[in-house]
Amino acid sequence: MPDPLLVIGAGLAGCEAALAAAAQGVPVLVREMKPLAYTPAHHSPLMGELVCSNSLRSDDPTSAVGLLKLEMSLLGSAVMRAARATAVGAGKALAVDRQAFAALLDQALRGHPLITLESVAVAELPREGLCVLASGPLTTPELAADLARLTGQEGLHFYDAIAPIVSADSVDMAHAFWADRYADGEGDYLNCPLSKEEWQAFYQALTTADQVPLKDFENPRFFEGCLPIEVMAGRGEKTLLFGPMKPVGLVDPATGRRPHAVVQLRKEDHEGRLLNLVGFQTKLTHPAQERVFRLIPALASCEFARLGSIHRNTFIDAPRVLTPDLRLVSAPQVYVAGQLSGVEGYVESAASGLLCGLNAGRRARGLEPLLPPPTTALGGLLGHLGNTVTKDFQPSNVNMGLLPPLPPSPQRLSKKQRGVELARRALADLLAWMEQSGLTPAMQPPSL
Repeated sequence: MPDPLLVIGAGLAGCEAALAAAAQGVPVLVREMKPLAYTPAHHSPLMGELVCSNSLRSDDPTSAVGLLKLEMSLLGSAVMRAARATAVGAGKALAVDRQAFAALLDQALRGHPLITLESVAVAELPREGLCVLASGPLTTPELAADLARLTGQEGLHFYDAIAPIVSADSVDMAHAFWADRYADGEGDYLNCPLSKEEWQAFYQALTTADQVPLKDFENPRFFEGCLPIEVMAGRGEKTLLFGPMKPVGLVDPATGRRPHAVVQLRKEDHEGRLLNLVGFQTKLTHPAQERVFRLIPALASCEFARLGSIHRNTFIDAPRVLTPDLRLVSAPQVYVAGQLSGVEGYVESAASGLLCGLNAGRRARGLEPLLPPPTTALGGLLGHLGNTVTKDFQPSNVNMGLLPPLPPSPQRLSKKQRGVELARRALADLLAWMEQSGLTPAMQPPSL
């Protein structure tokens, strides 16, 4: 039997890496500091805890993140299995019951005969023996310092903010209605409309409200895909009206007209007892959040189950310090997975963990690494992490722009058509690569 693989951290990437390696018959030791200690963003003792939204974003396989989910599912992703088993209604998105989702992953780790779970805070990386570092964007200062010593790099950082959650029974339904934009879905979003006057009062309060002081943090660098609501508002009044508060495709049944602005709430659990304010990640102080967000008529008397917060995200300069198979150049026994590697988002973090677990398991068995084709969503993510052209590396969600362009076409394709063709090419190339590599699809491939 191969020597045990050490996995540091049991978030989505760590869970995925551990289970992918164990599936190959490789023993795994998972070291996770919970429940002995928690980061500012974590609260549950369960492994695989979701700390921000409960949405894994679009489930359309012709979208970039939907394609990534499909590729992961074909490769046997444990995170995708858990997500499907705990899905809640969210229109065309895949959202999960966060407690049930984490419980499934926790059980998968604890119940696997080849996986040992230890509760310990790791202060430094091993200098020998295979390891997957999946300690997340809130890696402890001690472990981050050791990583910096190994890479010769100072940790970069940006700020990520968490959206509030409210109790569903505290929403004033006289000022809210269930619907998806353009009636395209099952009505999974609770919409809270605002008139022009209500919007102006809300906007004024939002842009002048107190924010959490940065203290010793300097030069905040927010990820563009998860900007705090007040940062977006500061870019101009129309930013929100064309962003998370856009009213297009919605008709308020109380007036028969499209509202001037709208706040959408999404279910956090199967029963719909908790609702997440979509796109309302924030770094406002807690008193400011309660005052400002209650200016939304439907939330005037709402009960906050969780207020928004801010935390620092740490990541490495991947193009300069990682090999193509996500090992540290300076310490090739160490794989880096999750947001720490420079991907952004739940699905992308799990995907990097899946690749690290797959290849760490192969390396433990004396086999060569497997790199997915660049035409796939998985390959596109690896291409981003290896993009040495960029001088100021920043994390990224998966997007179709990471994939090589399609061959020239006599007809100009629409964005939707391009997505379909890129997804078809990716699926065909992934399946061919899997067959060549001796990998059996974990599910029946769909027709796109």
